[in-house]
Parts: sequence; C-alpha cells; structure tokens
Amino acid sequence: MREVLSVVETVERNRQAQREAYGEPLADAFRRLMGAFELTQAGLSRVLGMSPPMLSQLMNAQRVKIGNPAVLHRMHVLEELADGVRAGSVSAQDLPARLDDIQALTGHWTRTEAQASPTGEHAVVDGMRNLLRAVASGQELSSAAAALEGSHPALAELLRVYGMGPDGPAREHFARHRDLF
Repeated sequence: MREVLSVVETVERNRQAQREAYGEPLADAFRRLMGAFELTQAGLSRVLGMSPPMLSQLMNAQRVKIGNPAVLHRMHVLEELADGVRAGSVSAQDLPARLDDIQALTGHWTRTEAQASPTGEHAVVDGMRNLLRAVASGQELSSAAAALEGSHPALAELLRVYGMGPDGPAREHFARHRDLF
C-alpha cells in the first residue's frame, strides 16, 4: 500500500514541478493543443518531435521537464498558433501547412548554422514579442487582452498583436505606428 501511495505522491510532486516550470501541468497544455488541432497523442508527438512514450510520460507526470529545446520551442509556437486559431486570425485551411512548418522548426538554441541578428525595427518588434512572452503565457495574454478590450482597446491590441500573433502582423503594426517614436 505504501508503494502505491509513494507513486501517487511522486506524480503529484512532478505535477507541481511542472506547474512551477511551465505554469500548468503538461497534461493540461498537451490536451489543449490536441483539442485545438484535433490531434491524437501520436499526432502531437509527431508535430512536437518527441516520441509518443515520452509525451505519455510527461502527460502522466512520470517525467517533469521537456529536455529538448527544439521540442519546447515547437510547443511555444504551437501555443501561439492555437491562440491565432481561437482569435480567428488563422484559418482552418492554413493549419496543415502551419503544422508542417512547426514540425520542421529547430528553435533558436538548436540551430547549428549562424543566424543573423535582427536589426532596426525587426529587433524592436522581436524584443517586444520576446518580453511579453517571457512574462506571460499565451493564455494569460489572451485573458489580459480580453479584460482590457472595453476600457483600453489599444493596449488589448498590443497584447494580441505582439504577445500572441505571428511576426508579420506585429511588424506591420509597428510600421504603421513608427512615427510615434
């Protein structure tokens, strides 16, 4: 009996560690992504680039962290895409190609070739996007934007465009407002 209790305690400890590391248990995040894109666990593991057993172990809190930075990067990009789908800025017909693109991503920390750093306006836009995404999840940004929409629509737009949207609209928004700087 103590052995079973120990397994339950370990799983709960691991879920708490996932909450601390990711803001929520990975099972919640994975289920949300599977629902958003109508993916099975095998389909999600394929897009993320991890084995189905690893995804299962993370979902069941047998493991705590995603060890591969490219997988974590794909997960963040997939979250952003899900936010775009919910916001209506990404059409259903674009999803298969976008999922294929995400599957091919390697992420900033896993690239072996030299990457040019963004300059000028692109650096400003990237910095704003990175800052917002560092301090809040896509879900938190979406909630904050919804809360601000009625009283401060311009701030809500900033959160949606820079915090949750793809690069293109953020760069376009910045270009339209560059005279403010």
